[in-house]
Amino acid sequence: MKRQNVRTLALIMCTFTYLLVGAAVFDALESEEETAERRRLEAKSQELKSKYNLSAESYRELEWVVLKLKPHKAGVQWKFAGSFYFAITVITTIGYGHAAPSTDGGKVFCMVYALLGIPLTLVMFQSLGERINTFVRYLLHRIKKCLGMRRAEVSMANMVTIGFFSCISTLCIGAAAFSYYEHWSFFHAYYYCFITLTTIGFGDYVALQKDEALQNKPQYVAFSFVYILTGLTVIGAFLNLVVLRFMTMNAEDEKRDAEHRALLTRNGQASSIHAADTTTATPAPVAVGGGGGGGGGFRNVYAEVLHFQSMCSCLWYKSREKLQYSIPMIIPRDLSTSDTCVEQSHSSPGPCPETPSNRCFCNARRSAISSVSTGLHSLAAFQGLRKRRSSV
Repeated sequence: MKRQNVRTLALIMCTFTYLLVGAAVFDALESEEETAERRRLEAKSQELKSKYNLSAESYRELEWVVLKLKPHKAGVQWKFAGSFYFAITVITTIGYGHAAPSTDGGKVFCMVYALLGIPLTLVMFQSLGERINTFVRYLLHRIKKCLGMRRAEVSMANMVTIGFFSCISTLCIGAAAFSYYEHWSFFHAYYYCFITLTTIGFGDYVALQKDEALQNKPQYVAFSFVYILTGLTVIGAFLNLVVLRFMTMNAEDEKRDAEHRALLTRNGQASSIHAADTTTATPAPVAVGGGGGGGGGFRNVYAEVLHFQSMCSCLWYKSREKLQYSIPMIIPRDLSTSDTCVEQSHSSPGPCPETPSNRCFCNARRSAISSVSTGLHSLAAFQGLRKRRSSV
């Protein structure tokens, strides 16, 4: 089974297991409190009915009026400031539910607006996150160089650590501000920031819904809008750093498998040509120039190991990304001697004589390339290369 399928099945199993664990925990934490709260509310409703002599029909009508009045307690919701707030919650998929279109025209426009705005917003935050990560990586590299550190490279662990503390700092700043403006506890304000910036948006805590803040507190309104967009950008940068790497693994595996299949097909054709030449007793020199000609040559062989790196001084290996754009650089510096070794290995089983030009100085003991990749079995036809290359 392909590893992409195995990874997908493992993710499905982990997700459903995570859902079951979450359901069990929420059941244990919230079920009894919900039952007790419902009993208290039913007792209170009976008390109100008897106190004010309300019939069941009158009480249901009063209930309906109270529910309809709830959004209007915060003031006018559909002026420009309130509409801008609602538009933010739509295209960022926060969706508090504190306000909703009541007209058919508003509902139709909301669907069309979300259909175009959500992909645009996701791409924007992803691009912003990528730019922020690039800038932070550059700054960290410069700081390491200024401090005189021996290794100035920025690792993934460095970036994840910085992204994590950036997210925590953003949440804490928002919690401090909203606890001051909304008179919430710091914990509840932190909970609101987390639910908002992760775009969960339950709507149990919503900012700008007290004392007609949308009309009377423009500074607080501006801060809320800027904080939500900035916080989503920071969270997007962190997710771009951590989550998207795993999201692209299947695509990378598919590309790698396609490359391996192409290389194996090309090498198989080269082997068949070499076998035909051997049967006709016509010596066929190994091609060096590339282009997939007769004999395959070193180019196909070196392409098979282009995703490895080596400190070997006799073979000039480059990383996968560089080799995609600089194929000629994968040829060994002493290629003529390497070709001679390969030809001698086909003609006689004896080892290739070591000369100062073809000797490998990185390791005195030479061993074959083994157990590195499933795609390297086609190197079996090139015994000279196997003896020459130190074990990865």
